Amino acid sequence: MTQHSQIKADPMAIMRLLKDENGNPPKGLPPVHKWNPTCCGDLPMEIKANGQWLYMGTPIGRPALVKLFSSILRHDDDGFFYLITPVEKVRITVDDAPFIAVLASKTQEDGVEYLRFTTLTEDVMVADAEHPLWVKYDADGEPRPYIRVRDNLDALIHRNVFYQLVEWATIQEVNGRKCYAVQSAGQWFEIAPCD
Repeated sequence: MTQHSQIKADPMAIMRLLKDENGNPPKGLPPVHKWNPTCCGDLPMEIKANGQWLYMGTPIGRPALVKLFSSILRHDDDGFFYLITPVEKVRITVDDAPFIAVLASKTQEDGVEYLRFTTLTEDVMVADAEHPLWVKYDADGEPRPYIRVRDNLDALIHRNVFYQLVEWATIQEVNGRKCYAVQSAGQWFEIAPCD
């Protein structure tokens, strides 16, 4: 088991990691957290557990449209998911997490490791205190790993990406117990118990 001291993440390193392949910073999202229209009811839209978006039971085939809808998605304190604009708010169904993290990469800057994740809708985040990584277990004991994307919205980490995390994991003491954990931005995240 490794002893570790407090490692400080560099906010500028995280900003560099969030840039796209052309070096462009992420585009801003609509300020859905500031909008409070009255709910207009339910929309027959569903996000399946595999990340597929459906409208009236039919898959939405245009990735640009899915990306647009994902940019106005909000998960409110009532437990429901909404598509929201300044004047309209409609409830939709989400089977699990609304996003799927399909890519992960590991980099190191000035001795600090960073794990960068990308979702199917091209959201990019670095695992850190604001974007924690955690694992739940389903009824069969299968791991269900997640990462916070933004606000109250999470991404299920795709199985192949989780296998990458397992390869990168080391035995650490996190919250007083030994476990397999990965490090990012000076934080340790448990991904599996040791026993």
